[in-house]
Amino acid sequence: MAASGGKEPDEPRGDLATRTLAMPADANPSGDIFGGWVLSQMDIAGGITAGARAAGRVATVAVDAMTFHRPVFVGDVLCVYADIIRIGRTSIAIHTEAWALRGRQSERVKVTEGTFTFVAIDDQGQPRPVPPAPDVAEETRTSEEPAA
Repeated sequence: MAASGGKEPDEPRGDLATRTLAMPADANPSGDIFGGWVLSQMDIAGGITAGARAAGRVATVAVDAMTFHRPVFVGDVLCVYADIIRIGRTSIAIHTEAWALRGRQSERVKVTEGTFTFVAIDDQGQPRPVPPAPDVAEETRTSEEPAA
């Protein structure tokens, strides 16, 4: 979702879900943070958001449209924002954006974004319906479900 003129937006989309410090153990020999570490932070943030909306346990079933815009460096604070974009009968799709605070507090840049799909599961790990939100009418929910 770029601003006019092809520039990236100045503000993150969604709500802050997690914030963590990129450490040397998370980096490759060149000092860049591994993409897999960033991806896992985004999965955690999406899972927190999906679990809160599903009122319980969720499992990641798909990661789509991942785009790595810029590297993350040791010492950056990685802030992950999450925005629910679709709720199905048992699934929740979350748009996530990772933004890095360079030098722990100064410049904020979007480094990665993607869409994560989670399925609400019961205690036996089987899909269960996502409860309707108190302020969302049943007819606004989609019937789309990912192939699991």
